[in-house]
Amino acid sequence: MIWVETLINGALLGGLYALLGIGLALVFGVMRVVNIAHGEFMVLSAFCAVFLANLFPTVPPLLMLIPVIALSFAVGWIYQAVIVNRVVTSPDPLSPLLLTFGVSVILRNVMVEVFGADVRSLQVGELSRASLEIGGLNIGIMPLLTLVLAALLFMVLQLILRHTEFGRIVRATADRRDIVRLSGVKPDRVYNYVMGLSLALGAIGGVLLAVRSSFTPFSGAERLLIAFEVVVLGGLGSFWGALLGGIALGMAQLIGLKIDPNAGLLYAHLLFFIMLLIRPSGLVASKV
Repeated sequence: MIWVETLINGALLGGLYALLGIGLALVFGVMRVVNIAHGEFMVLSAFCAVFLANLFPTVPPLLMLIPVIALSFAVGWIYQAVIVNRVVTSPDPLSPLLLTFGVSVILRNVMVEVFGADVRSLQVGELSRASLEIGGLNIGIMPLLTLVLAALLFMVLQLILRHTEFGRIVRATADRRDIVRLSGVKPDRVYNYVMGLSLALGAIGGVLLAVRSSFTPFSGAERLLIAFEVVVLGGLGSFWGALLGGIALGMAQLIGLKIDPNAGLLYAHLLFFIMLLIRPSGLVASKV
């Protein structure tokens, strides 16, 4: 029974990890760019949520997600339009990596300057500790809600990309940038909206992770690593693959902690390494 509970809780944790990775998967699937600053943007969203929660103490903290999501979308749109579009079509694959890495370093130092280096977390009261007992298993309500939210977001995103005009334009831009330009679509503008959506999705994961664990301005690298492993495990550019990759990563982490309480993310990293050896294309090898 203990192992069953461990697997269930691992799957629930995986829903949160999937939220960290879906934005990264979206940008890579459409632009073939790895946004190294993705982790810092998630941490920034968490800082903004904590700041707003302190500014409006009578408002439920999780409602701070609404303005943070909107702000993250706007920041992502501007970030892509002003910075990333300059190198998104560069023949040198290192250009986007170096540029987004530079942005991540700047963001990290700005957060230290503005918010300080103290450890923070988003307090949501009893909700973070509430649980359900089902058949002798203790299931946390907050992790369960996070997994449900992740699944809903994945379904909505899939529906948007498959069955709306915007989604068809995004997929066409991902496949043939030169062709869509001839039809009057501006690929750079499409990329702006994609990056905005990516950072908005990342903000959801960043804020919810701030409820579950503490963070500092230096937590971006850890968030990016988790997001990257989720995307690679699931399959680069695959949304449902990212969900499966997150669940697999969460299960591996909690199984490892059950075997060795000092293991941390070691077993999750081992799963990532083994997956690269036996199936480098990921669990679901498809693109946006």
